[in-house]
Amino acid sequence: MPLGLRSRKKNKTKESSALVGLVENEEVGSWRGGKAAAGAAPPQASTKLVFHTQLAHGSPTGRIEGFSNVKELYAKIAEAFNISPGEILFCTLNTHRIDMDKLLGGQIGLEDFIFAHTRGIKKEVPILKAEDALGLTITDNGAGFAFIKRIKENSIIDGVKVICIGDHIESINGQNIVGSRHYEVAKMLKELPKGSTFTLKLVEPTKAFEMIEPRSKGGKSGGDNKIGTGRGTLRLRSKGPATVEELPTEFDEKAIKKADDLLETYMGIRDTELAATMVEVGKDKKNPDEFAVALDEALGDFAFPDEFVFDLWGAIGDAKKGRF
Repeated sequence: MPLGLRSRKKNKTKESSALVGLVENEEVGSWRGGKAAAGAAPPQASTKLVFHTQLAHGSPTGRIEGFSNVKELYAKIAEAFNISPGEILFCTLNTHRIDMDKLLGGQIGLEDFIFAHTRGIKKEVPILKAEDALGLTITDNGAGFAFIKRIKENSIIDGVKVICIGDHIESINGQNIVGSRHYEVAKMLKELPKGSTFTLKLVEPTKAFEMIEPRSKGGKSGGDNKIGTGRGTLRLRSKGPATVEELPTEFDEKAIKKADDLLETYMGIRDTELAATMVEVGKDKKNPDEFAVALDEALGDFAFPDEFVFDLWGAIGDAKKGRF
């Protein structure tokens, strides 16, 4: 599948970031899951935000506050547990398991619980690229670490059982890629010549004993792991204050999911924050050409192929008309 990535100016997109937890407002009461106490108003940027967190492999519960983006969030978690921020690979919400459907993303329930997955065993794996497609979907944590979000069944990577969902890709053929965005890593893997052998240096998340199980069972978690029940969401941006918002509309949810699926098909990445941005850009556009221009202005670094833009425009239109 084509990546359609061309060399352009430095990335100007929003840093993937989001927060979860408990909102406390000392002046007007408390806000729990989108329902305010008597006389309370929805919290805004001046509201005191307090979040609960644990290390995914086991730890006491920590309380964190006073951050405005995902890097600062990781720094606060690291401070709470006396570790380096660089030890944190990614975070999941309401489950300690490596569940890629529960990754910390752009729209998070106010009472969600953060589980931080830290660096574990290192491994170096040679791979023969016998086909053009490796069968990997890449994402990143918004703070410089790209990792494996999905492995396609019966793909090249699926046959290398030592490689697992959640593994951080540290280097490709000896080239350190820490600090690279997920689409840059996907492009590098796509451009490796067919028939060549390359080496991935990986770091898997630390696992508690109960989490060590076959890869085929490791990607999902049961519904009983849900801790938070919040109905409101907290959205964090790389620029500007955090804002408390209503839950996404049915249109938003369907359109964002479809956009995320198209990102995986065309680019080998998944990124709900990026998908949400693209949907927002396309909501009020009157035709595909106008949408393409606006998308290029907002996210020009990605240089999306024409086929992707056309399919995305169609998906947004279908969502508006309730076709899926």
